[in-house]
Amino acid sequence: MKMISIVVKPFLAESVIRIIEEAGLDSWFVREAKGYGRQKGYLDRYLGGEYSMAFLPKVEILALIPAEGFDTLAEKIVIAARTGRIGDGKVFVMTVPDLLATGF
Repeated sequence: MKMISIVVKPFLAESVIRIIEEAGLDSWFVREAKGYGRQKGYLDRYLGGEYSMAFLPKVEILALIPAEGFDTLAEKIVIAARTGRIGDGKVFVMTVPDLLATGF
């Protein structure tokens, strides 16, 4: 069993979730996150003043995936989430012992 953590731009979350659903997985976690990397944030204007927005909005998707067929699913997720620009996100993969992945 593998746990995959996918951190993407908010507008790409729907396409990544669609790939996960097509793989037959029926449960996952989605949460809002903030990211900081090579994009270095941006300046925003509000009521005449400039504010630095250092942390950019991201979406994190966590899913438990069986080890069989994991590689093809991970490739599909990367293709769905990639725009080719800075800030596309990250994919983290962790091995989960079967004892911990049984649920209750």
